[in-house]
Amino acid sequence: MLRHVAAWLAEHYSGFNVFGYLTLRAILAALTALAISLVVGPAMIRKLAEYQVGQRVRSDGPQSHLSKAGTPTMGGALILAAIVAATLLWADLSNRFVWVVLLVTAGFGLIGFWDDYLKLVVGDSRGLIARYKYFWQSVAGLGAAVALYLTTQSPVETTLYVPFFKNVLFPLGLWFLPLTYFVIVGTSNAVNLTDGLDGLAIMPAVLVAGALGVFAYASGNVVFSNYLGIPYIAGAGEVLVICAAIFGAGLGFLWFNTYPAQVFMGDIGALALGAALGVIAVIVRQELVLVIMGGVFVMETVSVILQVASFKLRGKRIFRMAPIHHHYELKGWAEPKVIVRFWIITVVLVLLGLATLKLR
Repeated sequence: MLRHVAAWLAEHYSGFNVFGYLTLRAILAALTALAISLVVGPAMIRKLAEYQVGQRVRSDGPQSHLSKAGTPTMGGALILAAIVAATLLWADLSNRFVWVVLLVTAGFGLIGFWDDYLKLVVGDSRGLIARYKYFWQSVAGLGAAVALYLTTQSPVETTLYVPFFKNVLFPLGLWFLPLTYFVIVGTSNAVNLTDGLDGLAIMPAVLVAGALGVFAYASGNVVFSNYLGIPYIAGAGEVLVICAAIFGAGLGFLWFNTYPAQVFMGDIGALALGAALGVIAVIVRQELVLVIMGGVFVMETVSVILQVASFKLRGKRIFRMAPIHHHYELKGWAEPKVIVRFWIITVVLVLLGLATLKLR
């Protein structure tokens, strides 16, 4: 919005042309989202506490979590508000990718909101029944896939690129649709599974969003994409603004979510953030790099799959508790130790993902 206002003002005073620079608008989006989170956060936490929208803790989980009961939840609404507001203010609203990411993020946030509402307000421990949750996630994920497929402007937008190899690529055709669906829905649920400790999910999400912003900027620039040997995707650079908004909103939320947390994001935040990361990775054609950079999310998801499969097939558990962060807690690791070590792993994986820009 402000970009368009600045463009109009630039007709009268050339100094406003500076707001046309993508990098400046990305910085401003990050700062705007951060400011919104820090300013609105305390009031939102008080309201959530006032309405007793508090965390319910599993009785079979680590005993250290019992003290978390009643902690305000659904703080992910703060993240969503900051991301949407910052994006609408600083992004080019005529860009198709901006709207796809915003709508996917909002759609999954709405699914998460309804799940949280049923659990925390209505008091239904089941929340949104699994088959209904996955149905609406599928609708949103497939909707995004179809929208991206129907608006493609070049074959590279539906081609799968393999990291570390310059000439290994696979034109997907209609296979683009199921791949996009699985990336969006899978990442959404993976982030949700990771969101079990104070700050455990939000920091990796922030780091991955920042790295995807680098890919978006490079993919949307003809010179950089040719130099780095990555696909040029017209308009993808504008996604940098959303990545920056996620970065700023996530850091602002972490201010309140860091150990010991004053607020939890809930499904409304986790499902939305995961879906946002997934659709951004699809847009910049870095689905496989997302698997690398989001290795913590992958590890958490695989631990749940293995635990369930092992118990059903052998009647035995592999881990003391899944997702795997609870396994380490039950082994005696203090919660902050688990969190920080998972953050360190994410930093290493994100750097490895960024290395694919040159190592190919």
